[in-house]
Amino acid sequence: MFEELFMSHPRSVNESYFGHQRAAFGYGAALIVAGLACLVHGLVPGLCVTTGSRRVAALNHRMGARRRRAAETMIVI
Repeated sequence: MFEELFMSHPRSVNESYFGHQRAAFGYGAALIVAGLACLVHGLVPGLCVTTGSRRVAALNHRMGARRRRAAETMIVI
């Protein structure tokens, strides 16, 4: 049970538990900031006009690059 909940997925993407945790927390924080920018923009359309979409696009780029690096370092036997 412990293995399945805490270790299986990080290993499947070639990361340690804490490395995976750090990345997930970073993505979560970036999404919170993007969400807050969207909420501000919803209240005052002249503010944060592109902030939310720029942050999401940057996060998508970051995730894609991380996924490509992980795929390159996977050892296939």
